[in-house]
Amino acid sequence: AVRLDRMRHQLAWMNFPPERLEAVAHAIEAHSFSAGIAAESLEAKIVQDADRLDGLGAVGLARMFYIAGRMGSSLAHPDDPLGRGREFDDRSYALDHIAVKLAKLPGMMQTAGGRALAEERLARLLEFREEFAAESGGMADS
Repeated sequence: AVRLDRMRHQLAWMNFPPERLEAVAHAIEAHSFSAGIAAESLEAKIVQDADRLDGLGAVGLARMFYIAGRMGSSLAHPDDPLGRGREFDDRSYALDHIAVKLAKLPGMMQTAGGRALAEERLARLLEFREEFAAESGGMADS
């Protein structure tokens, strides 16, 4: 709430149209996946899609591994990195996060353009996942 108030103040100071302030505030509130707030305006849908596309891209992949390292998670399950014979556990294995969360994002996109880009990015992530599993060969638990 404090950040939104600060944003409103800053935009008003920059002569942003007052009638658009609430739409911008809603877009900011609704953009986060974890917030679980439904995007009601076109602006909010676009910002929400952009946030999810970020998670599906190279920056999102780097962030996934960074956060997994901070949490003390392994890169991947040492015997079954693709989770073909076990339940996924993205708290223990970074690579599992692709299947647990990221693979669901294209179906949650709000715009047709966002959905198309998300499908492309997911295809690259899934290729990366396969390549990682093939190359890791027992090193995935490091």
